[in-house]
Amino acid sequence: MQEITVQELLVKGYANLVDVRSPGEFARESIPGAVNIPLFSDEERARVGTTYKQVGQEAAQWLGMQIVSPKMESVMQAIKQRGEEWGEPPTIFCWRGGMRSRAMATFATFSGLKVRRLQGGYRAYRQHVLETIAPYELQVPVFLLHGMTGVGKTELLRRLEEKGLPVLDLERMAGHRGSVFGHIGKGKPANQKMFDARLFETLQRNREARFFVMEAESKRIGNAILPSFLMDAKQHAIHVQVTAPLDVRVQRIYDDYVVPFSWRPDFAEKVEKAYTSISRRIPTEQAALLRTALEERDYRTAIASLLVHYYDPRYQNKQSEYVERLEHHVDTTDLEAAVNQITGIIEKSLPIR
Repeated sequence: MQEITVQELLVKGYANLVDVRSPGEFARESIPGAVNIPLFSDEERARVGTTYKQVGQEAAQWLGMQIVSPKMESVMQAIKQRGEEWGEPPTIFCWRGGMRSRAMATFATFSGLKVRRLQGGYRAYRQHVLETIAPYELQVPVFLLHGMTGVGKTELLRRLEEKGLPVLDLERMAGHRGSVFGHIGKGKPANQKMFDARLFETLQRNREARFFVMEAESKRIGNAILPSFLMDAKQHAIHVQVTAPLDVRVQRIYDDYVVPFSWRPDFAEKVEKAYTSISRRIPTEQAALLRTALEERDYRTAIASLLVHYYDPRYQNKQSEYVERLEHHVDTTDLEAAVNQITGIIEKSLPIR
C-alpha cells in the first residue's frame, strides 16, 4: 500500500480515485472524477456511529467488522476491476484518511491488490482547494460572453471547449443554468464544496492557459457563490456581446428545457413552481396570459412571454454597467459561424500559439 499526499495526487495526476464513504457522503461532496465503492451503506454508517456514541469505540469497531465481513469479497472485486480497467492502482480515500480507507487499503493489500491511500482523505483535499482558491488571481485575459437568455452562450462554450479552447463553464460546475428555471433537467444543484472542487480541477487542468472564455454570470449560480477572483476578472475582461433573434432564442430554450424533459411526470409541476416564484414581478395582464399558456402546455408562447416581460428587461438593466465596454458583437443565429467569429476575436486580441 502506497501512502500519498494531496500534492502528490495532483502533481502526478492520479485519476483512478475511489471514495469508500457512504453513498450519502459521496453524493454531498467528493473529489471530481471519483467513484463510490462504499464500505458502509448510509444506514450501516449511522448504526456504527450510534454504537460509538452510546457504547464506545471497541463496540463500534466490532459492529463494523460484522457488517463488512460478508461483503468484503464483492468490495475487493470492485477494487480489483477498477485497477484492471484503468491500468493503474486505485487511490482510496475516506473523510479524513482514517479507519475506513485504512481498512479498505489493508484488505486490498492482503488480497494482493496494488492500491494507494490518500493521506488526510477528502478533508485534506478540500483544505487544499480552499487554500488555492481563496487567494487565487487570474493572470491571463478573460473573454466574457454577454447575451440575453437563449442566445446560446452555453452551447458556444461547449463548442469552443471541443475545439481545445480553455473554458470556464460555471453553470456546468454549479449544475444549474443560472435562472429560476435553471434546475430543471439538471438534477440536484452542486453545493459550494463541489462547485469549488470542479473549479479547482478546471484551473489545474488549464494551468498553462494563456486566456479563458466564460459567460458573464451573477455572483450566485444555484447554490454556489462565485469566488472573488472571478468577479474581479469580469471587471477586467474583454467583453463580447452575443445576440440572436427572439424566435431563435425561443426555439433554443424549447429544445433545451422542454423537449428533453417534458415527458417527466413532475415537469409541469416544476415549471409551475418556478413560475409562481417570479409571477409577481411580471405585469398583471401578461402574467395571466403566461399562466394560461403554461396550463395549456403552450410552452413556446410561455417562453416568448417570459423572455420579453421578465428576462430581457432584467438583463438590459444588469447590462447597463457594461454597455460602453462591449468591444465585440457576435450574432449566434448560426452557432458554428459564431464560434469561428469568437475564435477570430481571440486570435486578434491574443494570438493563439
